[in-house]
Amino acid sequence: MTCTCDRLGWVKSGRKGSQPPSCIAEKQLDVNAMGTVGTTGAMNEGKIFLVGLGPGAAEHMSGRARRAIAAANVVIGYGKYVDLVKDLIDGKEVIRKGMTQEVDRCVAAGERARAGKTVALISSGDIGVYGMAGLTFEVLLQSGWNPGDGIGVELIPGITALSACASLVGAPLGHDFCTISLSDLLTPWPVIARRLEAAGRGDFVIALYNPRSGRRQGQLLEARRILLRDRRPDTPVAIVHSAYRERQAVQLSTLNEMTECDIGMLSTVLIGNGSTYFDAGLMITPRGYGRKYAGLTGEVKEGERSGRSLSMGFNGWKACVRRFLSDNPDQSLRQVARYFDVPLGEILEAVGEAGGEDSAGGYAAVTIRPGGEAEILEAARDWGRLRAVVRSEAGAVSELLLHASDFSRRGDWLNLTNEHFHLHIDWSRVHRGWLLRRSADLCSLYFTDARQDVVFSLSLVRNEGRFEQGVEQCFEQAWERLGVGKRQ
Repeated sequence: MTCTCDRLGWVKSGRKGSQPPSCIAEKQLDVNAMGTVGTTGAMNEGKIFLVGLGPGAAEHMSGRARRAIAAANVVIGYGKYVDLVKDLIDGKEVIRKGMTQEVDRCVAAGERARAGKTVALISSGDIGVYGMAGLTFEVLLQSGWNPGDGIGVELIPGITALSACASLVGAPLGHDFCTISLSDLLTPWPVIARRLEAAGRGDFVIALYNPRSGRRQGQLLEARRILLRDRRPDTPVAIVHSAYRERQAVQLSTLNEMTECDIGMLSTVLIGNGSTYFDAGLMITPRGYGRKYAGLTGEVKEGERSGRSLSMGFNGWKACVRRFLSDNPDQSLRQVARYFDVPLGEILEAVGEAGGEDSAGGYAAVTIRPGGEAEILEAARDWGRLRAVVRSEAGAVSELLLHASDFSRRGDWLNLTNEHFHLHIDWSRVHRGWLLRRSADLCSLYFTDARQDVVFSLSLVRNEGRFEQGVEQCFEQAWERLGVGKRQ
């Protein structure tokens, strides 16, 4: 689909790279009525109220929303939303638009306001949450409007569908949560899938908007499949239909069985996190008091302090890693990373901060000074035989015996090649290098990316329990010359 802004009469705002979205640019605006940028006094002083109605019942609509609608000359909205305020629209111009005519509503609001009218553009829930506010601002800005120029715009918030639905099932939003729309009318499915995966991995309570419609049946099934990668099948789920409206209905289920429930476009699906539970018909997500206190009214647990961050908080969790390493000497660093559910690079950081009595189970680590990553590879040429380890994202592990003379750089690629294998590593992904040792049995070099995942590692090879003569000394020299951090 192509659009020619000048042909459609769009007034450019002067913002760098400013182009109207294709769905907006298709709508013809009356440029004369809309005015031009920078023309003082050329625009009539109308106003647009962007009004969130809340879930629908009059008692849940704010007083400010009712007053704004009462003050308006024109009310614009989806037909079902207009019906929710029918007691407030007598004697007003009412413009009803269909479900797929959102841009038309915004254009109509802009044109009426430019003509000096006071317009109430209404939406259920909060008009700024999956509502009309963002699109209205896009349309106005692309027409040349700026805040303070001509018409005024006031956004009036409302109770969101998320808040309304949550209030009917207990307290499912007691901890971090997010909302994801499963509608792919305007968002590519791969984008939605990545958001589902990130939310599932991050242990958010998740609210699914637009979960299913007559023509969209597969999205909810796929969402469940993605979330089951990181959530238990019995994770609590609540489905709320038409909260605080005539056909309100609540269903309690589990992540594994939720697709068997009656779910449609007017439903919101609330999916708990790893701590959410059902009790006495209520869905509850704890805030986390149990991590600090022995029972809700009990004493502070050993190692914790009232009014202070958890021992596993920002300033303390790496000390917990070091203590775990000391208490579990048989655990590999990768096993420890899995236990704490963090990238291996963060475990290396925790080891690198060890010192004095705060040891890391015999491990020590220093980061390679900035810009020294290539230099450390050159130093590795004196380390004799090496074991290179590369892991795929799917879980495969390659361990290769080589010599540093097998290294070569070409552009962004580090090539490890000999007569037995070819290994090519994208060097542009390398963000940081680490030297790691443990007593006399481990000397390694790790390279991590910007997310602290390991790109690859190199380790000195022992022969009959000992490193080759002089090799360990070369490693120590590189440690002293290129390492940055505590010397242990």
